[in-house]
Amino acid sequence: MIILGIDPGSYNVGYGILQVEKRKIVAAGCDTIVTNSKAPLAERLVEIQSGMNKIISEYKPDIAVVETIFYGKNIKSAFTLGHARGVILLSLAQHNIEIVEYSPREVKKSVVGNGNASKEQVEYMVQKILNLSTKPKTEDAADALAIALCQFNKNKFKY
Repeated sequence: MIILGIDPGSYNVGYGILQVEKRKIVAAGCDTIVTNSKAPLAERLVEIQSGMNKIISEYKPDIAVVETIFYGKNIKSAFTLGHARGVILLSLAQHNIEIVEYSPREVKKSVVGNGNASKEQVEYMVQKILNLSTKPKTEDAADALAIALCQFNKNKFKY
């Protein structure tokens, strides 16, 4: 079973891969789709779709877990993020990959035990749980692994 965790963004999209066999994580990896921050939104969305298609082709995930939108005071940012999430969900649906969504609070509670955990706490726990020798390259990649871990934790007896 391959679980693909995705931390959506309009500039960078973190992704984490967990390979699960007999209820155990046997491999984990992560990276970030980095778009040209100076490019218009439409061009960045094309870059995100292209990156997603490469990831799907390379890893052939059985299930994808995507973080839901978190918005603060800036509604424009939430709408822009919504466009990126739409492209990500479309790419997954076009490849017939099952999609599950969790809120940032659910992910933090599952991985750290506290729905109000800081980014640093999440990153630390991801590194410890997965026994990674170095921390993920970006916060987005660490968050994506946490999202994949949330799915594993909630459904480990199915795998």
